[in-house]
Amino acid sequence: MQEQLTPDFGDYELIDTGQYEKLERFGPYITRRPEPQAIWQRSLSEEEWCRLAHASFLRDARSDERGEWRLQPRTPDRWIIGYAYDTMQLRMRLGLTSFKHVGIFPEQAANWNFIYDSCRQLVASETPRVLNLFAYTGGATLAARSAGAEVTHVDSVKQVVSWARENMELSGLDGVRWIVEDAMKFVRREVRRGNRYHGIILDPPAYGRGANGEKWVLEDNICEMLTCCAQLLLPKNAFLVFNLYSMGLSSTLARTAVHQSFGVPFEEQWGELCFTDCGGKQLPLGTYYRMRR
Repeated sequence: MQEQLTPDFGDYELIDTGQYEKLERFGPYITRRPEPQAIWQRSLSEEEWCRLAHASFLRDARSDERGEWRLQPRTPDRWIIGYAYDTMQLRMRLGLTSFKHVGIFPEQAANWNFIYDSCRQLVASETPRVLNLFAYTGGATLAARSAGAEVTHVDSVKQVVSWARENMELSGLDGVRWIVEDAMKFVRREVRRGNRYHGIILDPPAYGRGANGEKWVLEDNICEMLTCCAQLLLPKNAFLVFNLYSMGLSSTLARTAVHQSFGVPFEEQWGELCFTDCGGKQLPLGTYYRMRR
């Protein structure tokens, strides 16, 4: 089933978008940062954006990715927000990074709910094992752990894994297995070991570097990654979440690639993750594919 998803996230609000920027509220603070897909005009004036924003990201003229934040007086560069769903109560620390990110992708909360629900269904009969690849600061990891799953969290950046561990502790959880390693190298080794998982979360970037400088290019590596993950996912009572952030890569593409590696499941969903700003403009923030079998 193809569907657009927008999570109910009380500590997050997309206030306005346009002219390749977005104005967002994370808890009590409002940020302004680049957004390449906001090709339309803003609903609010430049004066209102300047008045509302506590922190504004200024791109470095010498770089397409890096920049610095300009903060209003008494605005912290770190703070905590919460997310709740059913019995899941997450608390996550945000931080203003030089890559414009803040440590959370709020649209992914729709997938956190799916992961939580999938693990809760499985935990009634056994303890599910979940693998989170390219796991960043761990929202999906915490969702699975909140539902009682044993979770292996893999990311190549040590500082990001430490951030995820901090979020686990803030959320009152424990017991996550932390792996600082290149994701491709890790799954190849897991295949050789014959390990299997009830759930796999696959959230790859367009480009990346492993812990030892390994190069990741989505279009070059994703087919091998999916083939390996298909060998790791159990044939029954299992789920997959697969995200794509690269502009131009559709959810139909993701679905086709998954079908080739995993076969056709009995339940699947694909589409865009999005939020609608206060002016009614709907902003796509990535594509997703997820399935149960």
